[in-house]
Amino acid sequence: MSLSWIDAATFFGFLALVVVVSLRASRRERDSEDYFLAGRRLGWCLIGFSLIASNISTEHFVGMAGTAFGRVGLAIASYEWMSAVTLVIVAWWLLPKFLRAGIYTMPEFLEYRYDKGARTIMAVYLMVLYVVALLATVLYSGAQGIDGIFDFTGYLADRYGMPVEEAHDTAILLGVWFIGIVAAIYTIYGGLKAVVWSDLLQGGALLLGGAIVFWIGLHLCGGGRLMPGGGVEGGSLLEGWRSFTDHNATKLHVVLPWNDPDVPWLAVFVGGLWIPNLFYWGLNQFITQRTLGARSLEEGQKGIFLACVFKLLIPFLIVMPGIMAFQLFGDEILAKAGGDFSKAGERAYPFLIAKTMPVFLRGIMLAALAGAVMSTFNSGINSASTIFTIDLYKGYLNPDPGPEREVRVGQIATAVIALAACLIGPLPGEFRGVFNYIQEIWGFISPGIVAAFLGGLWFSKAPPLAGRLALLLSPLLYAVCRVPRWVFESVYEVQVRDGVRLLYERRAPDVLAPVGGFRQALFDFNNWAFLHHMGLIFLVLCAIMALVALRRPLPSPVVYPRSRVDVRVRPVIYLQGGAILVATAFLYFLFW
Repeated sequence: MSLSWIDAATFFGFLALVVVVSLRASRRERDSEDYFLAGRRLGWCLIGFSLIASNISTEHFVGMAGTAFGRVGLAIASYEWMSAVTLVIVAWWLLPKFLRAGIYTMPEFLEYRYDKGARTIMAVYLMVLYVVALLATVLYSGAQGIDGIFDFTGYLADRYGMPVEEAHDTAILLGVWFIGIVAAIYTIYGGLKAVVWSDLLQGGALLLGGAIVFWIGLHLCGGGRLMPGGGVEGGSLLEGWRSFTDHNATKLHVVLPWNDPDVPWLAVFVGGLWIPNLFYWGLNQFITQRTLGARSLEEGQKGIFLACVFKLLIPFLIVMPGIMAFQLFGDEILAKAGGDFSKAGERAYPFLIAKTMPVFLRGIMLAALAGAVMSTFNSGINSASTIFTIDLYKGYLNPDPGPEREVRVGQIATAVIALAACLIGPLPGEFRGVFNYIQEIWGFISPGIVAAFLGGLWFSKAPPLAGRLALLLSPLLYAVCRVPRWVFESVYEVQVRDGVRLLYERRAPDVLAPVGGFRQALFDFNNWAFLHHMGLIFLVLCAIMALVALRRPLPSPVVYPRSRVDVRVRPVIYLQGGAILVATAFLYFLFW
């Protein structure tokens, strides 16, 4: 689909607006508190929009909508709705502890609770995973989404005679570098304040774009006619909703069987989903940095609850359009993907936009998608540079660098991290599904980090050894749970019999012998949903920490520092959080 001058003008105009507003808002940032925490002056509205804009990216538009396009359907919405519940817990319980201690980074809290070794382990984990998992995925899925809408692959193939595969790889590579460079420019200069102001603009565009796609999709489902230049004529929203729910009745269940390989209900409500959620929303510098910059506890909590409202709405704006894409254009999308459901899913949302958006709105949607990518990317590089500067540079290289030197080091680190992310940006394309890639990778560290934080709060006399063991054992245990499956699948023939994946050894071209025994049993265990593995590892690590606390307890509980931040708790906060929990329960009842 070719770009019109209106598309291009809207796109570049929006990017220019974001850069100008972000740089102007952050022009007086001079010391580390200003640069890394926006001077601890953030209000609830900026915090709420920044949380949601940093979280939602084309990982969702491409990955989550793509998962909904396939077998999983609406069940993938549990990642959003249970996040709202997790955010309430963070606002009520964890955020007061972090603001009271006055920390800059999450690893810093581990030094207060345990020792410098625990802080360093977490800092290194986050630095590596931000580049390999978060930033690379954001860049790849962003480039993939934009290419899916505007078909830069087709343009390169037609204009320069490239083979289609080479043209696609080139389009992705160019998209990765374009997104990375533009987002890095204002983040390097302005720090967290530039990030949150860009998030305010890009988050608004993102939500507006998602609402437009949902609206057009419902009209098409309700009998509307697709116009030649995009857009829809006629159709009823009410009839569209009825048609959508009737046609996709089997996909509109948010609760799947306990042993489902993707979203088992046991993991959602009582098991492993709580581990990535608690890590991501409560202990992840990428997210918590904007709440650590709140001017008071009340402002931080209100900002979190605003993000909760958006999390409850997002499945309607992202997940359901992915299902609509299957209903309206499923055969066409599958044909373009060569019948590969995984690849077709990743193209579903971009295809829906390209097929349905009128010319004058395509540029707005491109700006929304580009803004979503840049919001997440600039938050990631800013958080990674904060961890490097505060936890590693000041911890080991220069304990007292001075305010200007500290900001300069943060800016250099931001540039280097952005460059590294661009270099490995195409990597997620080698894996089966963007959303699966990022969830699998984070699983190596999140159970250990959650265990170290929660175990440190539960077992008040747990020594530093307990925290370090939880952090160090987590990747090893997760590797035992997940890696053998990847090895077995590369060595043996895998066949599905009565819903069970069985290993076979090829003895001759036409002879397969069942493997059985310990290898099959290990393969069966490895094929559990990764959420079950994360929950199991968390319990094992907590048991180890409890044992160490009993054998080698501290003489007295740790005393944390106290900051000047206003951490008074307003009773209305509990009413607001309770309303979020009730709304979440109602949505689960509605789509059970």
